[in-house]
Amino acid sequence: MRIVHTASELRGLARRPARREGDRPSRAVVMTMGALHEGHLALVRAARDEADEVVVTIFVNPLQFDEADDLDRYPRTLEADCALLEPLGVDVVFAPDVDEVYAGGEPVVTVSAGAIGEVFEGEHRPGHFDGVLTVVAKLLNLTQPDLAFFGQKDAQQVIAVRTMVRDLNFPVRVVAVPTVRDKDGLALSSRNVFLADDERERALVLNVALREADAAVRDGAGVAAALAVGRAVLASQPGVEVDYLEFQDPVTADVVPEGYRGEAVLAVAARVGETRLIDNVVTRFGPLAG
Repeated sequence: MRIVHTASELRGLARRPARREGDRPSRAVVMTMGALHEGHLALVRAARDEADEVVVTIFVNPLQFDEADDLDRYPRTLEADCALLEPLGVDVVFAPDVDEVYAGGEPVVTVSAGAIGEVFEGEHRPGHFDGVLTVVAKLLNLTQPDLAFFGQKDAQQVIAVRTMVRDLNFPVRVVAVPTVRDKDGLALSSRNVFLADDERERALVLNVALREADAAVRDGAGVAAALAVGRAVLASQPGVEVDYLEFQDPVTADVVPEGYRGEAVLAVAARVGETRLIDNVVTRFGPLAG
């Protein structure tokens, strides 16, 4: 496994040959901010299964943080991260510093998330998805992958990236990998380390609310009735400050209306103590087509 810190080093690396003679070698990228956990490693394994070469980027992107304190306290654990990645067959770790990615300071030209950046996470974290898409675009250009793997836990991010790739004609396929959870159901997140024991126990209500609302949908409930079920579960747990629990269109991230039919993302965001957590499940209103 090679660890590089500059774009010039990355460009100078020869691609790994294709597994089968005569095939064009394929490259996958997994973009992370480090502090790796099993959720990230699941992305790497999925990438390893599909591509001839796997590049993992580790970069704490300042553009996507709306609070300076949140950026400052985000864990930086490069050595430990690399120790986790090497046994998985990662070919390259690209770990640039801020000056390498944003030479000359904050960029003048950025990518706008448009309407996707105005709802749900975008509404609660203004500018967040502009920052995400700007760094994703830069890293796609730098790593030149055929496939890019993202976690379904960040469902709105996946929607935003897929839309950017489509609208700006990036020659890459975006792959969403299912959310990885601890045995107690809590979605894995680098932010979980900030939860005290009692806060972690309270945070489990997010997954319970999603499961109960999903079950209601599968039993035939409409949008409003299913949301009422999930919100009642959330309200039953003191110390959890809910930002939203809503159904999203999986393509546009818009709120789905009553009477909607088709696949939907049920997304939740809440603050437990000082830690803000997000989670989601994919469900379906109505029968499968055909």
